[in-house]
Amino acid sequence: MKILHKVGYVWGSVLAKVPNRARSTTRTNLCLCFPDKSDTDIDILTLRSLQNTACTVLEMGKAWVSPIEKTLALVTETKGLEEFQKDVNSGSGVILLAPHLSNWEVFGIVASYGMKANFMYKPPKIQAMDRLLKETRSRSKLKLAPANRTGVATLLKALKAGELVGILPDQVPERDGGEYAQFFGQPALTMVLASRLLKKTNAKVYCGFAERLANGKGFKLIIMPAQKGVYEDDLLSSLQGVNDSVQYCVEMAAEQYQWEYKRYRRQPDGKEFYRS
Repeated sequence: MKILHKVGYVWGSVLAKVPNRARSTTRTNLCLCFPDKSDTDIDILTLRSLQNTACTVLEMGKAWVSPIEKTLALVTETKGLEEFQKDVNSGSGVILLAPHLSNWEVFGIVASYGMKANFMYKPPKIQAMDRLLKETRSRSKLKLAPANRTGVATLLKALKAGELVGILPDQVPERDGGEYAQFFGQPALTMVLASRLLKKTNAKVYCGFAERLANGKGFKLIIMPAQKGVYEDDLLSSLQGVNDSVQYCVEMAAEQYQWEYKRYRRQPDGKEFYRS
């Protein structure tokens, strides 16, 4: 891990200095989300973010191909795991919001290990990559549900059976699959899936991530109950609760969030924040 992170820091440092799409998008997002930060602070956060993103990319291979025991061993600290496991084992069904914060692959594998778990994912266009993801995630008996109507039906059935359902809540959905809610003070098209599943079940909602520790010491698994707003009957209020839950996690480790993702690319007024 130490070697991977050293390489990642060098790679991320280069990305922060040379003009490229990742740097441009990261800086745009940080300026939108942290308007009170100085240019110097934005530059530092841009550097740290790109370094951590590079580390995440390099860690994926380790998380995918290592024996499951070694992937589990990457998590050396936990917070909130026992309460989360207790609710999952209660049989009432649990939705786990897993944003693109630090290494979400490690988080998903470790958080769901030993449980009947179903995670929604967007199948890659490259079939070989799709097979790799399925084989990798199936090591922990985690089932994958494609991001379509069949996948949604699978998740609903799983929740009603008292199982765990995992959702990446900060992906930009298609227009017909989302509504706008604030995320760091900006309107963001937000997927309605979690909120609509809640309306049809008695599920509980958690949000979390695997925080990358310094000096290659692995990860700290952090899981906490979602913000209470997610349970509101009003759809827009529930969506705001989803985004508030994600934002709360991001604020705990902002430099480890995937800021190079174009989270605000679909705006209600057609505004364009990104150059390319």
